[in-house]
Amino acid sequence: MKTGEKPAMSAVVDPAEPHKSPKHYRGFVAGVFSGIAKLSVGHPFDTVKVRLQTTEVSQFRGPLDCLLQTVRKEGVTGLYKGATPPLVGWMFMDSVMLGSLSVYRRVLNDNIFNPRTVNRSEQPKLPVLGHALAGTMAGWTVSFIAAPVEHIKARLQIQYQADKSKRLYRGPIDCLTKIYRGHGVRGVYHGLSATLLFRTFFCFWWGTYDLFTRQLQKHTNLSTPAVNFWAGGLSAQVFWITSYPSDVVKQKIMTDPLGPERRYARWRDAAKTVYRENGLKGYWRGFVPCFLRAFPANAMALVAFEGVMRSLPE
Repeated sequence: MKTGEKPAMSAVVDPAEPHKSPKHYRGFVAGVFSGIAKLSVGHPFDTVKVRLQTTEVSQFRGPLDCLLQTVRKEGVTGLYKGATPPLVGWMFMDSVMLGSLSVYRRVLNDNIFNPRTVNRSEQPKLPVLGHALAGTMAGWTVSFIAAPVEHIKARLQIQYQADKSKRLYRGPIDCLTKIYRGHGVRGVYHGLSATLLFRTFFCFWWGTYDLFTRQLQKHTNLSTPAVNFWAGGLSAQVFWITSYPSDVVKQKIMTDPLGPERRYARWRDAAKTVYRENGLKGYWRGFVPCFLRAFPANAMALVAFEGVMRSLPE
């Protein structure tokens, strides 16, 4: 580490470190910038991923074919279909995710892994397992915001009509209104159990984020934003490698017709259908755009979030 340079710190406070009580507005403001960065970089990849996950194999030959067909038939804006729900949602989701993650890390450290000592400065840091458990708990917490946001986003992304007048949903508000009127709150939260299962894998994301951060601090002279960038990007890729099959199942459920035409009563039914129709490779359909998206989108999101957190007054 360069002389006079502070070590790379995470905006999600390490529970073993002395800290001031954070201003509540900081997480929300930083979450806005994190959401914008994530959406701008990652949403086109996400649109291709969702379309590959939810269509017949014969419709697209692969990620590049899906990309080219979308741009040719719907224009570049077609890649940003369903962008409004995650943009608005991620403002809250990132705030809830990182805020609850910080709380869970502190609770686990103080009460389970390293019960608080008289001198807080001597308290050991939370181990990687603690960060992983906190990640899962934060993932479950944010699922109650993520499920309806991702549900609406998915339904908008699979509207292939270039002519807006031919689409079932004119936009996110229209989609939300029609689902609520036809199926109530339960319809809006369609896919919640699959979302909870998917976000259980956040243990791999936040466990490896801490691991990568510590190793980069120890073995490199990277600046704080660079550490955030590389640790954020690498941990996101570990997360997607471990969680992707559950995301395929989640998208199948979220794009399943509501009402009598519904195909999947439970997530297990969707999982069995994926295997019956396409074998094991069906669980990895659309993985390439997702994997390509994971590093830049989440790396930039964490750089934006932690940069804004550091710049705002405490």
